[in-house]
Amino acid sequence: MVRNLGHDRQSAATRIPSESLESLRLYREASQDIVAQFRTRATRNLRAHNTVQAIIIIGSVVASTTTAVMAGEHPLSWVSTGLTAFISITAGLAAYFKFRERGYNLQLTADEIEKHYNATQFRLNEYAEHGDGKEASRLRLFAQNVERLRDEQRKRELQLEQSPGQKEER
Repeated sequence: MVRNLGHDRQSAATRIPSESLESLRLYREASQDIVAQFRTRATRNLRAHNTVQAIIIIGSVVASTTTAVMAGEHPLSWVSTGLTAFISITAGLAAYFKFRERGYNLQLTADEIEKHYNATQFRLNEYAEHGDGKEASRLRLFAQNVERLRDEQRKRELQLEQSPGQKEER
């Protein structure tokens, strides 16, 4: 049902000229979907970060405790070794994928888009000068700001995917 409504909305949008006031209104409303997507991804990344950090903390304590308990030639000393390896791998993955940074950036972008959405509706800040009869210019400015924010978000994601050596070369 939701998929059908989305398809109907897209079909209706294709029949509206892109420079029209209606298309700008559709874009503004579609920005709420973008905000929801960014927030969902942010929540997922932050949850992954917290889970990985919990595994690292708990695993480190358990690994060091089992190592101390099994000091010497204990038949289960491989458990301690395996646990330590698992924790090291988990810590490496957390550092590589940077879940916390990704979640923070997505949440920041979602909040900024929502701020512009509200400012457009209530004619605040830079949208104040686009009063009555200037809805099209106000919505065009909104679309420019949202596209700028999305572009900045894409650049931050690309930056996170680069290794430290690649950043120095640029």
